[in-house]
Amino acid sequence: MKRLDLDEVWWLVSPQNPLKPIRGMAPFPERLAGARAIATGGRIRVSDIEARLGTTYTADTVGALRRRFSRCRFVWLMGGDNLAQLPYWQRWEQILRTVPVAVFDRPSSSLKALAGLAAHRFRRERRPAAAARRLAEMAPPAWTFFHTRLDPRSASGIRAHTAQEEKPDVTAQVTSIAALPRRQRSQSPAELLDRITGVLDQSKADDIVAIDLAGKTPIADYMVIATGRTARQVAALTEHLETALGDRRIAIEGKTQGDWVLIDAGDVIVHLFRPEIRAYYNLEKMWGADLPDLEAAH
Repeated sequence: MKRLDLDEVWWLVSPQNPLKPIRGMAPFPERLAGARAIATGGRIRVSDIEARLGTTYTADTVGALRRRFSRCRFVWLMGGDNLAQLPYWQRWEQILRTVPVAVFDRPSSSLKALAGLAAHRFRRERRPAAAARRLAEMAPPAWTFFHTRLDPRSASGIRAHTAQEEKPDVTAQVTSIAALPRRQRSQSPAELLDRITGVLDQSKADDIVAIDLAGKTPIADYMVIATGRTARQVAALTEHLETALGDRRIAIEGKTQGDWVLIDAGDVIVHLFRPEIRAYYNLEKMWGADLPDLEAAH
């Protein structure tokens, strides 16, 4: 992967409501101080300009920055988890049409992000990662996705550590989170694949498909896609896999809704769909012949 050729990166800390925590978040002054403590090395500069601009939504902030600094070229950096959630943002399409975007892979989010509505709607505007150096010069909409080494640090993780101590050392917290042990391999990827497909077959899942991801992405060795006829059956399939994989550390997304459940078992990623949701996203095609190989992605 080639790094973005930037002299410095500006990290905007959104105020939302600076006087009151929202969704369990600390007040704005505390978040600003925490961001400044983490942004060491001189290449990242934390700014409170969004508070001074008085904007609430990202679409308004991006537009205001473009107007105020008309001679500057901006690239918005975001995580893959935010790309998956982007359609829930205010005027999200306007954001992508205002500024080029660089999306960085996040744990357990890349598949959902790249199969989501935002990536699907702007699929023709996606640029290869090798073209990232020119991203600031491209006319929006233009975006790229980096399959980077996954970083376990997160805002929620830092907040959880902060709540445990009266006077938190943010830098020390980030270091401790990054030092968490990675999942250990208890069996080969092929054995894990057989184990998962066997459970799905015994649980009466429909149209079980296994896709070999070797050479296409570093996130996993295999992807398994299967269908449950109803949301209840999708939830039941999820529970059966949870029980069968009880000796492994897995991450699960979407179980409550039962429309699309993503299970990250490390070497194998599992997608469980209701029939119409599976037909809409068509992951088999996305991860088939049209997907660039790993060398091209980097």
